[in-house]
Amino acid sequence: MSRTSQKKETKTKKTASKKTASKKTSRKKLAKKEKVEKKVEKKEKTKKKETAKEKKVKYTEGIGRRKTSVARVRLYETKEEKGKIIINKKTLEEYFPVFELQKTILFPLEITENSILNDGKIEVLVKGGGKRGQAEAIRLGIARLINTLKPQYKTILKSHNLLRRDPRMVERKKFGLKKARRAPQWQKR
Repeated sequence: MSRTSQKKETKTKKTASKKTASKKTSRKKLAKKEKVEKKVEKKEKTKKKETAKEKKVKYTEGIGRRKTSVARVRLYETKEEKGKIIINKKTLEEYFPVFELQKTILFPLEITENSILNDGKIEVLVKGGGKRGQAEAIRLGIARLINTLKPQYKTILKSHNLLRRDPRMVERKKFGLKKARRAPQWQKR
């Protein structure tokens, strides 16, 4: 091999290594740019959330529980939508189509002559349990809300036993038995 061909080979190797090195650096730069862009997006999102939090309306809260259901009842003091009851982003009639459960929920309001419905709308977030347990949890939440806003109704609510949480829960199953108390059928042999 001649000296000129060796020089050419070394030059081509050097240029090839430079190209791969430049590709690696460009990839790193792109990755850094992406990270910076993501950080900027996160900051913008947090700013939007903060502005949304500032715009929220004043509310009063009452919490009700029954069996495994938990209801968070809030009264928003708004001029529009007065007298509305919204449960898990649905109307009362949509969420509880059974009339008996609707009556259960509205019972504390009927006793107190719809005292707080004139102030704004009621929003409820309820989780867990069945429909009956949820309805009774909402009833307790509404009764507690009325009690905090208008304490003059406390005696009426107390006389109808609406301010007391119902402590009855499902009894746990025991080992050796079929249910909480149901024993297996007795066998003679």
